Amino acid sequence: MEVVLLTLGFVCIAFLLLGFNIFFRKKEFPDTHVGHNKDMKKLKIVCAKTMDKIEQKKVKDQLKFKNLKIATSN
Repeated sequence: MEVVLLTLGFVCIAFLLLGFNIFFRKKEFPDTHVGHNKDMKKLKIVCAKTMDKIEQKKVKDQLKFKNLKIATSN
């Protein structure tokens, strides 16, 4: 039982030390979203969801032109 409590104490201390800036200095949690990063925008790198939407739109546009029928007068 002593080992469990000692381990729990170490985990709590590590948790507080890792989150020191967030808990005690009231700094915001760093934004890690790909779409909000200026450098990644310059390189045209987007998140997986956005990339999926872009690719689905491309396929949808390609299918529109494949199914396009040109009316001819006889």
